[in-house]
Amino acid sequence: MFLNLRKVFLRTYATKSSPKTRVVSKTPFITCKVSKFDQYLETVVPKDAKFGSIPLASAGWQHHKSKGDHFTIHPIPTPPEPERLFTEMAVDQKIIENLNIRLDATNPSEIQYNAFEPIYNNNHTLIAAETGCGKTLAYLIPIVQNVLALKEKKPNDEMNSPLVVIVTPGRELASQIGSVATSLCSGLNINVKTVVGGRTKRLIMNPHFETIDILVGSMGGLSKLVTTQIYRMKNVRHVVIEEADTMLDDSFSDKLIYFLKRFPFHRNCLQDFDDNIVGTQLVLASATMPNNSNEMLQQVIDPTTVSKVVSPNLHRILPNVTQNFLRMSKMHRPIQMLSIVKKELSKTRPVIIFSNKSSTSDYVSIFLEEHDIANVNLNGDMVMQLRLGQFEKFQTGQVHVISTTDVVSRGLNTIRARHIINFDFPLHISDYIHRIGRIGRIGSHEKCQVTNFVSGFRELHVVQKIEHTARTAAVLPNVNANITNIIAERIIKEIERDDTEFLKRSS
Repeated sequence: MFLNLRKVFLRTYATKSSPKTRVVSKTPFITCKVSKFDQYLETVVPKDAKFGSIPLASAGWQHHKSKGDHFTIHPIPTPPEPERLFTEMAVDQKIIENLNIRLDATNPSEIQYNAFEPIYNNNHTLIAAETGCGKTLAYLIPIVQNVLALKEKKPNDEMNSPLVVIVTPGRELASQIGSVATSLCSGLNINVKTVVGGRTKRLIMNPHFETIDILVGSMGGLSKLVTTQIYRMKNVRHVVIEEADTMLDDSFSDKLIYFLKRFPFHRNCLQDFDDNIVGTQLVLASATMPNNSNEMLQQVIDPTTVSKVVSPNLHRILPNVTQNFLRMSKMHRPIQMLSIVKKELSKTRPVIIFSNKSSTSDYVSIFLEEHDIANVNLNGDMVMQLRLGQFEKFQTGQVHVISTTDVVSRGLNTIRARHIINFDFPLHISDYIHRIGRIGRIGSHEKCQVTNFVSGFRELHVVQKIEHTARTAAVLPNVNANITNIIAERIIKEIERDDTEFLKRSS
């Protein structure tokens, strides 16, 4: 009895006599269902911490009892970019007027400012920067400026003989870039033409002949029209490869290298007696780059001659977007998706839903239709007639939901989108970067978010890599868009591992 009273007295005395401690408020950065995994901005984690050396909320997600667990990566404040002016870059006043009035671009982004000089000076240039930072204008502004100067010296009167060729992996991106280029060149006497696959047979059978300065097209459409001499490449002075990571992927690379070998890239800085460039400049733009890019490029140029304009935010977690990771079973995904979509539509917040396969994208679209949710479906397996105009319906606000595959994740400027749902979580970090890059772009709304459904074991390694990178503020590892090669390497490793295990058992 006496001992208990003493303990109470000592506890009371200690509480009264101890000075009050000031509670320091902390800023949540990662919040988890299990609070012991929470992390704050003030928490210091070594950037070089090895994978597996720090606790992760997703570490136990292999277990079936982890379903229902979740964690969220919150936006963090970032310093504003230094305010610059297009006049500092010696951009033509007519181009500046089009930037201000037609494209609502009053100041250059950091990547646009840094890329101007090497491209304007006709150097081979690689622009590697995070999604949504303005890479399209980063190469268009100096190239259009050069075309203006070239046409002042010598008008381009030859039919179907462009001065600039811009190559994209897909139709929708070609249409988007063509639209931006047309706006930028308004009133400048520079003619822009866009060609995409699916319409090439008509053009080959009944070709149109016109003066073209900038030709924009998808790889499939351009290669056929150039091979059949509908468009002649002898006057081309600038070649741009958009989404270079995808274009250098094994599925595209053979076609691309064959296409590029027709251009005199080795003479890109040589001039004739009239000070005209006689060779061709190569510009590559991408948000991620495959590890084998130099190996691919050395078939057409010397990689050491390429000027690299690289953003410090390349291959990093987007700082201005809320990212939710939900561990769940596959059967619970449709209902969870429907709940999120209904909530967002009640606030008129457009949603993009990504799937890994076209068949899943079709299922998601049909499921939403059955629940009276108007949406468009867009994937690479759709016939051309059905695919045409689908993205425009979303962009123009005719519908607020689009179900799609990675066909929309590459380069498309989806500034309307406010919420990304990864119905299927991507199996590669490069795909995750491109998907979440559809929001949080220049001109996008604030308070955008991503919701990731994690329901398969193959996805967990990517989730854990992303969480580890977020906690250590490091660069995302193994960002390799060369998916075909990755899968082949994985199969080879599995065969080698099986062979090793067999030999061990046999010995």
